[in-house]
Amino acid sequence: MPLLRAQYPEANLVFIDDGRAPGRVNGHEILDWAGFLGLDATKKSVSVTIAASAIRQTVAERCEAASVPLIEARAASVVQMDDVTIGPGACLSPFVTLTSNIRIGRCFHANLYSYVEHDCVIGDFVTFAPGAKVNGNITIGDHAYIGAGAVIRQGISIGAGATVGMGAVVTRDVPPGATVVGNPAKPLIKD
Repeated sequence: MPLLRAQYPEANLVFIDDGRAPGRVNGHEILDWAGFLGLDATKKSVSVTIAASAIRQTVAERCEAASVPLIEARAASVVQMDDVTIGPGACLSPFVTLTSNIRIGRCFHANLYSYVEHDCVIGDFVTFAPGAKVNGNITIGDHAYIGAGAVIRQGISIGAGATVGMGAVVTRDVPPGATVVGNPAKPLIKD
């Protein structure tokens, strides 16, 4: 919400949460979806800041069905260089860096101090935890999660729905749905 307040100082900002409405949090009203749609406003849009990517997708689809556009929440300190394309609904926290020739899908979340280097392709509903380091020529599939402080070596592919653990150093491709941890990153074996 602080990012949106800075970007849209004149807007009537509300939280939409079917489970907590009616109410207030951080000085803003909480509405359910029906209450939001019923607001008397000339223009409505939504920033989906839910961490769980599957729920983020459900909400984005709900917005699309209701013809409510997704907007980007972007900190003033974000660095974006040449030829970066970002799908609707991104949330870019303070000190995120996006270098050049990057393609990013819908509802991307990049937390504090994360970066994406050159020539990367990032799918829809991908989440970077704080300090995620994604080096050049990397492909990341839809709904992947890159943990805090993780480092991904140049030229790697991270499959759809994969999870890269906190502090992992990824030196090999990660298959779809896999979880990798450690340095070097290896598949997580659950006992």
